[in-house]
Amino acid sequence: MMNSLKHLLFAIAGFGLLSAGALAQETPTAAPAGVKLVEAKAVQDLQAKGAHIVDTRKASEYAEGTIKGAISVPYDPEKSAKAAAFDASQDKFDMGKLADKNKDIVLFCNSGTCWKSYKAAVVLAKNGYKNVHWYRNGFPDWKARKLPTE
Repeated sequence: MMNSLKHLLFAIAGFGLLSAGALAQETPTAAPAGVKLVEAKAVQDLQAKGAHIVDTRKASEYAEGTIKGAISVPYDPEKSAKAAAFDASQDKFDMGKLADKNKDIVLFCNSGTCWKSYKAAVVLAKNGYKNVHWYRNGFPDWKARKLPTE
């Protein structure tokens, strides 16, 4: 009886983990076409050279803390599917703050389960921006490395 109960509890716990995983769809591990995947060190180097560091999270998240020097350009509302083949026309991303299509632009949000920066990178690349960088690990990674925030 006790063994059956243990098996049942493990089965329920396993199902719960699978369900949670399905809800938090991971972004692709490779950058979309026309975009370069970057890590924290490259973000620092690009920032030192004058790149725009763009926080694509909601304005309220940006206000709670961001990478020092980042500008807020929310990918919001995000209504499209959390999938590589998303329909950008369902979403809103104001490229007005990013007028120079030749400037280095680094996009980030809240790590691999946050699609905002991935989608923003795709939108920029499809609109002729030449130097788009995607910091997939995003703000949680930046904070964990104790890099400058504001």
